[in-house]
Amino acid sequence: MLARAARGSGALLLRSAVQASARPPRRASSGLPRNTVVLFVPQQEAWVVERMGRFHRILEPGLNILIPVLDRIRYVQSLKEIVINVPEQSAVTLDNVTLQIDGVLYLRIMDPYKASYGVEDPEYAVTQLAQTTMRSELGKLSLDKVFRERESLNANIVDAINQAADCWGIRCLRYEIKDIHVPPRVKESMQMQVEAERRKRATVLESEGTRESAINVAEGKKQAQILASEAEKAEQINQAAGEASAVLAKAKAKAEAIRILAAALTQHNGDAAASLTVAEQYVSAFSKLAKDSNTILLPSNPGDVTSMVAQAMGVYGALTKAPVPGAQNSVSTRSGRDVQGTDANLDEELDRVKLS
Repeated sequence: MLARAARGSGALLLRSAVQASARPPRRASSGLPRNTVVLFVPQQEAWVVERMGRFHRILEPGLNILIPVLDRIRYVQSLKEIVINVPEQSAVTLDNVTLQIDGVLYLRIMDPYKASYGVEDPEYAVTQLAQTTMRSELGKLSLDKVFRERESLNANIVDAINQAADCWGIRCLRYEIKDIHVPPRVKESMQMQVEAERRKRATVLESEGTRESAINVAEGKKQAQILASEAEKAEQINQAAGEASAVLAKAKAKAEAIRILAAALTQHNGDAAASLTVAEQYVSAFSKLAKDSNTILLPSNPGDVTSMVAQAMGVYGALTKAPVPGAQNSVSTRSGRDVQGTDANLDEELDRVKLS
């Protein structure tokens, strides 16, 4: 019977040792001091005192006095910020990818009474809660979103821990994911996806560059055509302006020459000078016959220069005569008959030239 009891107690001790080794060491306690009546509590520590096995009070930093035998320091809680490494664990994402992920937890004890009597081991409880919450939050996200939304994932884990740990007197300040380990095959697939995305981006950039180049070339040709047309338009305008100026200058020169000629004809022997000029022009024109074309129109007596000059001077005299007032109709009738006679004479001359 004693051997059976010894074996049972040994198995109990072994089970307790295994559980103790699985749990992380407690960092919220700096050891239990003995009751020496006069105690000095360090800053940022809270000592929980029990009197006759029942909670009595929490000692403040500084000098404190306790009753021996009756008072006992049961718990010592640290009020500093505590950093806990969350062990690596596996989690499955929304798209069924298994990840190995670990993190760091930052917490602080806000209520030493709840931390002492609300849970057996606050740090171990918070660590387990962080692991389960992490697995739950990762199951809501796909693999791509896990890498993009790490901040929101950390914030969700902190909110979930604070809701559950409020009754323990613990507040989670921050949670940071340290490493995310992806399976090798998934990692290779992600690498191939990244390479394909880069090749796609390079192809798109190359096509955009080709398009921009074609657009620039077309725009350059368009601008060149517009500039060429504007230059041609300006050239035509300048040419037309030059021709108009030339015609105007010629007209002014001819008008000035006619005025000078008219003034010269009114002087003494002006008719003789005009006859001489007409004779010179007739001789000059007669010398150029049959040089440009084989068709020649000749008067009936081309050798009679005197008659040609007389006829030209007669026409000039008829044109220079002023019309008599009140006889405009008679003049117009006479000029009409003269024109008709002149046309008839021209027709006769043409007939003679054809016969000759």
